[in-house]
Amino acid sequence: MSLLAIDWSSVGLKAAQLLLSLSILVILHEFGHYITAKWFKCRVEKFYLFFDPYFSIFKKKIGETEYGIGWLPLGGYVKIAGMIDESMDKDQLKQPAQPWEFRSKPAWQRLIIMIGGVTVNILLAFAIYAMILMVWGEKNIKASSLKYGIAFNDPIFNELGFKSGDKILAIDGKPVEEYTDILKKLLIVDKEVTIERDHQQQTLSMPVDLIGKLVEKRKKSEMPLISPRVPVIVLGISDTANAFKAGLRIGDVIQQIDGVPTAFRDQYEKAMEQKKKGATIQLIVQRNDSNVAIQTVLPADKMIGFGSPNMPEQFDSLGIYQYTVKKYGFFAAIPAGIKRAGNELSFYIDQFKKILSPETGAYKGVGGFKAMGSVFSGNGWDWEHFWTITAFFSIVLAFMNLLPIPALDGGHVLFTLIEMITGRKPSEKFLEYAQIVGMVLLLGLMLYANGNDWFGWGK
Repeated sequence: MSLLAIDWSSVGLKAAQLLLSLSILVILHEFGHYITAKWFKCRVEKFYLFFDPYFSIFKKKIGETEYGIGWLPLGGYVKIAGMIDESMDKDQLKQPAQPWEFRSKPAWQRLIIMIGGVTVNILLAFAIYAMILMVWGEKNIKASSLKYGIAFNDPIFNELGFKSGDKILAIDGKPVEEYTDILKKLLIVDKEVTIERDHQQQTLSMPVDLIGKLVEKRKKSEMPLISPRVPVIVLGISDTANAFKAGLRIGDVIQQIDGVPTAFRDQYEKAMEQKKKGATIQLIVQRNDSNVAIQTVLPADKMIGFGSPNMPEQFDSLGIYQYTVKKYGFFAAIPAGIKRAGNELSFYIDQFKKILSPETGAYKGVGGFKAMGSVFSGNGWDWEHFWTITAFFSIVLAFMNLLPIPALDGGHVLFTLIEMITGRKPSEKFLEYAQIVGMVLLLGLMLYANGNDWFGWGK
């Protein structure tokens, strides 16, 4: 893509949201370690947002702890005295253990300190989802209510046997109730999808590498892979537009363009892609109970110049699908938030299993900061979307940190559990080497993920 073609305002907005989201998550994650360390009277020497090799953007020492902001935005850390961590402070470990050091504490206390960050991330996800349900509500589109089915916006679905207009009834034998669940479940499908086409049920077998194919296509297009299939209805039109002067009116439903069926938006957009600016086109529109022919000239932007429904509430009022919003009170939002967080965690674990299986091709979708930033809104700051993504990232951060990899919280937890079971504490030299191995693994994963973002290394 040409640099001139990039919408830098959108990129900047997404980057700002990503930075804010990660900053919130990192600070609260590290606070979980900080507060539990303080609880057990460990000395916390540093509390940093971002890393600070060689210098800091800001730092201030309060009591025994230096608080600061580093210049390298790859996370953050707390430095707890007597703990083998990413600081690799070996000089301190050469000295006799002191009562205020991490290594002097009983194993059960060290375990609680190590899971403090993950615990806070989980509680944060609960709280954010509960807040979303109170403020914005639970928004759903009933899959069974999609009057015209689903529009499949990528040719790969045609290769798999889908056709725009199909209704998805079940995935791997489990009924699909909400439209918003369809794409998620397609990403983790194992065997088959049950559809309704022309009032008849059919079963489509899915390839094992479906997610890999979808990921590759996603990298090439900004179009959503699927969307509700909706008609092209004129809700508004300027009286200066060529089409208005030619006779197009509010309430018209576009049926054809130059003889090509365009009764639905996916058909309309594909037909318009083929047109050239300044071309004369003939529209067939449905007006009341009859069809009307309209001939008009496309302007330089190739836009006919009318507004059509684009909000779920509009489609609901037109009977195209059923859209519901359920707001929760404070006490009802708490269990509902916990349930939603649990569902998102289950979905992420299913995705993770796919990534670990090379034959699925899911590893092609592993992305870094570019992929993370792309999920935020680039068309204005949408707080509901921001908090929804932040809650999901909090779940991901908690899950990833619990993986039994040295240098992650899960690695420390694993070694501590082994110590509690066997009664033998791993040597400090072993923990040092394990920390180095873990850091190398994480650095390699980070390089791969970000390289995959920009260069498609996973293809």
